[in-house]
Amino acid sequence: MKLRILSFLILISFGSYSQQTAADFFESGVNKSKAGDYTGALGDFSRAIAMNPENAQSYFNRGLTKQALKDHRGAIKDFTTAIELNPRESLSYLYRGMSQSEQGDPKTAIQDFNRTIELNSNDDYAYLQRGVTLAKLEEYRKAISDFNRVVELASDASSKYQAFFSRGYCKAKLGDYKGSISDYSKSIDINPKRAATFAERGASRLKVEEYAEAVSDFDKALELSPQDGESFYQRGFAKAKMADYVGALKDFDSALRIQPTDIKSLYGRGFCHSKLNNQRSAISDLDKAIEYGNTNLDSKVVYSTAMPEDKLATLRNGVTENIEIPTFSDNRSEAYYVRGVAQAKSGRNKDALENLNKAIELDPVFAPAHFSRGLVRSSEGLQKEALVDMDNAITLNEFYKEAFYVRGLIYQALGNTDKGCLDLSRAGELGYIQAYDVIKNLCN
Repeated sequence: MKLRILSFLILISFGSYSQQTAADFFESGVNKSKAGDYTGALGDFSRAIAMNPENAQSYFNRGLTKQALKDHRGAIKDFTTAIELNPRESLSYLYRGMSQSEQGDPKTAIQDFNRTIELNSNDDYAYLQRGVTLAKLEEYRKAISDFNRVVELASDASSKYQAFFSRGYCKAKLGDYKGSISDYSKSIDINPKRAATFAERGASRLKVEEYAEAVSDFDKALELSPQDGESFYQRGFAKAKMADYVGALKDFDSALRIQPTDIKSLYGRGFCHSKLNNQRSAISDLDKAIEYGNTNLDSKVVYSTAMPEDKLATLRNGVTENIEIPTFSDNRSEAYYVRGVAQAKSGRNKDALENLNKAIELDPVFAPAHFSRGLVRSSEGLQKEALVDMDNAITLNEFYKEAFYVRGLIYQALGNTDKGCLDLSRAGELGYIQAYDVIKNLCN
């Protein structure tokens, strides 16, 4: 999300001029600026300056006009001259700082905002601008302090709205999602017509697993901004978290109609296709999610008579794991993982192993990828390698009941009854009830 504050034009009334003609041009510039004729206003302020080059107000107003025309370099030059002529005028520092920020020089902008506040400690707009610039520099705690001052000082609804919205943004960046939800809600109370506020609140609600409330927020965001592909993606993600894969699929479709190469939506749609048992479509989408713009030991096994290979395969293939849609990260490891799972379900174990290997390479601490690779390796007869994968999955998630269950089965198949029964018992304790059927038959 980009933080944007629209500057407003402050037109300082012209004081006494020694030359009436300069005053006439100044007033004409003011009127043209109010009417939105910034080019005409620029010419009038320039004439006023030519006739009276020592008047700071003319430079200030011409700087505002240049700022409105996006000529920030020219605006900075005029504000600097205004400051040289009248160094106690806080607004010249404020608006020079805004142009400095627009020019990509936030640190210099901060200096100007600091000077503005030194000259006028109750200027809420200066705190707002400094807070926004600090947020751009990722100094979120300092930015929050400034937004707190805006809330205290501001009398107009627009500044309060922006302060709550920006403070919510900073809190979300710091992981305080409950706090961000509260601030976004205050922004919505002031102005319920901004799609971005609902979208940002929905994103924070996703982080605290308030999925139904997130869907409601994205509903409102899309009502206000029907072509917001990101909100379609986020709503689809929330629905997928609620296991509404059909609804999620529709949202990912909508997101992709707006932006056909959005890799997050391709990933989400691929996940939903896989959950709905359309593995061919899942693999196709996940292929694209991984490929678009991406720069980024065999051993002979002797099976026990109690758990021969065919029995192990039957029990292993009966394993059910309730996979929630993982958050999509920049390295796309989750897409490799989901594609690997889809390929395994399609009987394409070689391809599945390649993708699961890649997922683990990109995110070595993602336990489900180790678990799924262990399943595939076991089905390929690589039981010792599968044990390593199950060990890793359990090390990363000590409550991974399915991994305990499968590791117990493999230990049984390799003749290590004690370890096998201990793992099956742990799986049962964690809630994997099928383990007790195996324990009943093999551990007594």
